Amino acid sequence: MTITPPALSVFEALESEVRSYCRGWPAVFDRAQGSHMFDEDGHTYLDFFAGAGSLNYGHNNPVLKRALIDYIERDGVTHGLDMSTTAKRAFLESFQNNILRPRDLPYKVMFPGPTGTNAVEAALKLARKVKGRESIVSFTNAFHGMSLGSLAVTGNAFKRAGAGIPLVHGTPMPFDNYFDGTVEDFLWFERLLEDQGSGLNKPAAVIVETVQGEGGINVARPEWLRALAELCERQDMLLIVDDIQMGCGRTGAFFSFEESGITPDIVTVSKSISGYGMPMSLALFKPELDVWEPGEHNGTFRGNNPAFVTAAATLDTYWADGQMEKQTLARGEQVEQALRAICEEQSGTHFRGRGLVWGIEFEDKPRASAVCKRAFELGLLVETSGPESEVVKLLPALTISPEDLDEGLRTLARAVRETA
Repeated sequence: MTITPPALSVFEALESEVRSYCRGWPAVFDRAQGSHMFDEDGHTYLDFFAGAGSLNYGHNNPVLKRALIDYIERDGVTHGLDMSTTAKRAFLESFQNNILRPRDLPYKVMFPGPTGTNAVEAALKLARKVKGRESIVSFTNAFHGMSLGSLAVTGNAFKRAGAGIPLVHGTPMPFDNYFDGTVEDFLWFERLLEDQGSGLNKPAAVIVETVQGEGGINVARPEWLRALAELCERQDMLLIVDDIQMGCGRTGAFFSFEESGITPDIVTVSKSISGYGMPMSLALFKPELDVWEPGEHNGTFRGNNPAFVTAAATLDTYWADGQMEKQTLARGEQVEQALRAICEEQSGTHFRGRGLVWGIEFEDKPRASAVCKRAFELGLLVETSGPESEVVKLLPALTISPEDLDEGLRTLARAVRETA
């Protein structure tokens, strides 16, 4: 496919230099449906990006679109702060019946604001309020958001530097396999907790991603997560699982921590919870942690009622019968086989992932960006991740057909070969 760079003058003239994705994908997109996006010049792109994981059910999913249009056409409430509405009630009932109750999860639900970092800020704030301590432990290569509290528990040096002020009250610890199996899990962490001379303030909580998406598709083992949960319980620390990108079925189960059998104290959810790509986030926590005073944490856009509508439709459509998880795991096996073949053919490459989140790491680190560029030229949207953008990251929609998935994987293999 030949791509003619579009006229981008209005974007270059008016939009901030902070824009990023548009630099790697120099097209003006006009329409999207399912796993495809279309630019204004008529080119078609297969989407293995899915709105950075916010479109797990594809673009303009027809079931969700119909629910949204019907709601808007009957003049349903659009903006309601935290007022009680029929849309919120329908979502909460669906979430309880389809997600919480079948998993025996006791969580209270908080709507902290429209984005993932709002949920993380609320989780950190609540943990500190409950425990009366300031310090939060995070992990190497973690990413939790771009607001100041979230940045303080994020590992990426480039993103942290953008804060412009010291990021305090956060302490990083080694993520699973950070030392390539040469150091016992949590040896350093537990030694610091128990040593009165270590200088580590007693943490209020530990925040972790079960799969580090922005950090390079680093997958935590179930036994590592179980050991972390046990450590938190022994040391009187809350365990926060950031499920913003890996939740909502991305790894197979609705919550990415289900495979490990743990029950975190607090869980943050966003991205695909609305199902339709609309802003929405949740902070979930055990009932005994619900120590908020009314209005103590609030926000103008914490009641996105159109998002409640599509979220409820998503849960009722895709999570009532257990088929979504089975389909995701089957598609994941399809991806794994293709990536294994690519890496067997190409030296200096390694792959890893779970469900429908996968990455190919390149020892020649700039090559990952070159692969993404060539993939775009061939009509496939993929992005990089990792501290040095050394990983090509795959986030196809969970609803992608086997045929589209196979086509995208063949295109990716071609892009890898042609950048060797």
